[in-house]
Amino acid sequence: MNNRIVITIGRQFGSGGRYVGRLLAEKLGIAFYDKELLSEAAKDSGICEEMFEDHDEKPTRSLLFSLVTGMQTHMSSGAYYMDMPLNHRIFLAQFDAIRRIAGEGSCVIVGRCADYVLRDDPNTVSVFVKADMPSKVDRAVKYYGIEADKAEDRIRKADKQRASYYNYYATATWGDVDNYDLVVDTGVLGVEGAVELIAKFLELRENKQ
Repeated sequence: MNNRIVITIGRQFGSGGRYVGRLLAEKLGIAFYDKELLSEAAKDSGICEEMFEDHDEKPTRSLLFSLVTGMQTHMSSGAYYMDMPLNHRIFLAQFDAIRRIAGEGSCVIVGRCADYVLRDDPNTVSVFVKADMPSKVDRAVKYYGIEADKAEDRIRKADKQRASYYNYYATATWGDVDNYDLVVDTGVLGVEGAVELIAKFLELRENKQ
């Protein structure tokens, strides 16, 4: 690819979205960030990485995030940052890390509201990966070691958590097709097929520009 491109991957639990992102990054020869993003945010912010792992894509019931971002735009010192709730500090650190990483070169970023963070970047393509429940259950059992009779409940809870996190911090609706450039169903295409479809989409997009 000739130009910088950042692909963000939103995904349902058990859809294989993380694996799609990794294979896509390998296919395109660009960087891949999933849990790696937590390490980058920890290094940039000075907050220990374990804190990021504990709060990773987990919903909050604290003050409205819009108030926090409003504070960010009006205060130049770091005092407000240290005074705000830890979950907000962690999210803003991830926000900053996503912006920095995306600005440094082409990459694939999984989850963490990256599509929302980079929504004004013309070089960003947002993808949402989904699948039917039987396919997600099969993957959860095969790859995550979840017991078959508990898999569907685990999937629903995980997706509810991701939706709550996204809907809160992104002030948008997780999984809403209007929020993404492309929605891919791995239950229909499989992981490899999803990678091929996304790569073709990127090719067509680049040729049109």
